[in-house]
Amino acid sequence: MAQIKHHLTDELIMAYSAGLLPEAFSLVVATHVSMCDACRAALEAHDAVGGAVLEDAGEVALAPEALANCLAAIEQLPPKGPIAFDRSELPLKNDPVLPEPLLDYVDGGIEAVNWRPVGLGVKQAILPTSKEASVRLLYIPAGAEVPDHGHHGTELTLVLQGAFRDEFDRFGPGDVEIADPNVEHTPVAEEGEPCICLAATDAPLKFRKFLPKIAQPFLRI
Repeated sequence: MAQIKHHLTDELIMAYSAGLLPEAFSLVVATHVSMCDACRAALEAHDAVGGAVLEDAGEVALAPEALANCLAAIEQLPPKGPIAFDRSELPLKNDPVLPEPLLDYVDGGIEAVNWRPVGLGVKQAILPTSKEASVRLLYIPAGAEVPDHGHHGTELTLVLQGAFRDEFDRFGPGDVEIADPNVEHTPVAEEGEPCICLAATDAPLKFRKFLPKIAQPFLRI
């Protein structure tokens, strides 16, 4: 894999370590960390600090009814089937494009992705996550562009295959582009192989052109 130039911010890694990110953003972070030694080391450092803080934290008394409430909640859970083997005992899944954290969201790997056309050859597959933010796989043919747009919120775009360029830089495999409301750009896939990305957003994009605006509600972007 080519050298990764564009990494996660320390704030994103810290929020992921603390469990504060929406599921969609957590999936992008986990996937990048699986590809990036530097960000994986940073995450391990934050996890170690968090563990030390918990060890040094003082004890807090529980309410007298806490145990009874917990047991009652357990009794209300629906019955489950046989318990599966511990995940650590199972062999790691492999796919030529999708890193391991993504494979639980795409059953069968890249060949099983249910692509939907967006226009101009671009395709997407929205992945199931919690409602605070959304995440999708994007397939951009070589040489094709995503319509120019801005952002109402934050967008994290992780390159899995190929590369794209915009007004700011080039982004190749493992690179993350972090876009906020100050960023307006037109990503263009490089020639060669198609560019496949994982993109998470917590607010709709701001398209300039008429047709993307009309299609936006149907494409959920």
